[in-house]
Amino acid sequence: MDLETFRRDLTDWLDANADDLTPPYEGFGSMDEQMAHYAHVKRALFDAGFGRYGWPESVGGLGGSPLLRAIVGEEANLRGLTDPNPWTMIEVLAPTVIEFAQPEISARFVPPFMRGDEMWCQGFSEPDAGSDLASLSCRATKTDGGWLVSGQKIWTSFIQYSSRCVLLTRTGEPGSAHRGITALLVDVDSPGVSYSPIETMHGRLDFAEVHYDEVFVPEDRLIGEENGGWQMAMDILPYERSTTFWQRGALLHRRLSDLVAQVSASGNHSDTAAKTLGQAYQSLMAFRSRSRDTQHRLDSGQQLGVETSIDKILITTAEQQLFEAVRNLLPGVIEFHEGLTAARWRTDYLYSKAASIYGGTSEVQRNIVARRLLDLGPES
Repeated sequence: MDLETFRRDLTDWLDANADDLTPPYEGFGSMDEQMAHYAHVKRALFDAGFGRYGWPESVGGLGGSPLLRAIVGEEANLRGLTDPNPWTMIEVLAPTVIEFAQPEISARFVPPFMRGDEMWCQGFSEPDAGSDLASLSCRATKTDGGWLVSGQKIWTSFIQYSSRCVLLTRTGEPGSAHRGITALLVDVDSPGVSYSPIETMHGRLDFAEVHYDEVFVPEDRLIGEENGGWQMAMDILPYERSTTFWQRGALLHRRLSDLVAQVSASGNHSDTAAKTLGQAYQSLMAFRSRSRDTQHRLDSGQQLGVETSIDKILITTAEQQLFEAVRNLLPGVIEFHEGLTAARWRTDYLYSKAASIYGGTSEVQRNIVARRLLDLGPES
């Protein structure tokens, strides 16, 4: 399908259904409100057909370029219809599950995920295995008809709303590193799964610490091959550090427009304000240009790899620079002001501080670029 025609049809439909798709709450909304409205928007897009384009027919999609679903995510987030964070989960997890899981498993479980009837989460990080996934210790032991999983994960997003978890487990001998990792699709309501929410400094319960105590996982829930989970994880990480940020970039563009309007309304037309806004815009456009190239490389069938660390560095820089601009150009709005507008700026500012940590720290990303793209050798 022609991309311009698709975008025009989509925006016409979004305009016609604006009353139904606009969030019913004021301001940022609670997590329960956000997640309920996210599911509503996803169902509406799916049922109208727009949410099915860019996905293979084998999982209920309508086929076509993955750029089509990038356009859907971009337009929805430019309009503020949903928060981009839950939207990222399907872009991170579904492509890899479709590629690596048994076809009947993908055909059964991915369509409800696409439609918003289900949310999934990602169980990778552990207390002693954050950026170093090869040292994970959550263990899956073979049993009749499947595996028994025991161990701990941390920083798991949205598990309280999730039906499934894409889980990395240790199935090889201790010390086998990446050669002994297996990926499983686990039902979150299985006996033995428990979690404790983690409150972030911006007052949300986005994450949780999760415990698995002899959790049975059927053998057909294997994603990829036994002891081949490292390959699956390396397939996921480039999506986590690239395509998902296209939607977040749309949010940042909207928030930059909000900032420009507020600064203009305040009467601050100084050279300093113009320079600060210009630098924020420049950083955001640098990310957008890079991310657009990533979307087109994905569309052409190229395998994404370590070069997506550049995308992660650029969006981190753009996000943190934007919300530092808010703090500098709207004095006191983050620290002292009351009201919905100030609360939203405050939440965005505090969340931006995590941008250099989630999805792989900025330090790790720069090391990847230095060693694997620029061939600068190990640290001295």
